[in-house]
Amino acid sequence: MYDETRPHRTAAVIPAAGRGTRLGPGAPKALRSLGGVPMLIHAVRAMARSRAVSLVVVVAPPEGAAEVRHLLDEHALPERTDFLVVPGGETRQESVRAGLAALPDTITSVLVHDAARPLVPVDTVDAVIEAVRDGAPAVVPAMPLTDTVKEVEPGKPGEPEPVVATPERARLRAVQTPQGFDLATLLRAHDSLAVKGEGATDDAAMVEKLGVPVVLIPGHEEAFKVTRPLDLVLAEAVLARRRATDAY
Repeated sequence: MYDETRPHRTAAVIPAAGRGTRLGPGAPKALRSLGGVPMLIHAVRAMARSRAVSLVVVVAPPEGAAEVRHLLDEHALPERTDFLVVPGGETRQESVRAGLAALPDTITSVLVHDAARPLVPVDTVDAVIEAVRDGAPAVVPAMPLTDTVKEVEPGKPGEPEPVVATPERARLRAVQTPQGFDLATLLRAHDSLAVKGEGATDDAAMVEKLGVPVVLIPGHEEAFKVTRPLDLVLAEAVLARRRATDAY
């Protein structure tokens, strides 16, 4: 259980060790340019804009930690926030665990944020932190689905797939990041669940497997994940609108 006598201190871990092949060949996805600035820098700034975040840990590709440190040094970041770069692992789960291992003992709660969600508003970040500090062990921002979803029997790419079921859309949510956790709870999840295959891609799901309750709070439409070329076009448009209205 959380010790209420300890002061609340929140850190953010950004796993950025993946290559993001769905955006095509070239630089790792986190280092792709968005409005002339690498997406990773946008994601770091998004976490650091919250006055409740005192430390941001960037988990870099195993052989690219020095490059990422140089990248952070090149760009203006809020002076009130500390930054740390650590090498990651072969899977996202291993990389998040490396970021957690680098946190000082003074940290009580942690955000895990996708580097590919560069435009999450600070209000969403603050809402996740507040919910964790109010006692929720795991908090995830999420959005209602606008599309009907079909469960299928997976087949070969390009072949017809038989529908197994149609889940009730009103009960479904698309989850975003940052996901927020009581640090002790997330550490226990990572210690309890071994890395298998590609490892866990959702930290909240790891906490769920412990039997610990996970709650959802409203996400934001601009916290979308930049995965495909069309996402990058949308992100450029959102960023241009923010800059035009001095909202960035």
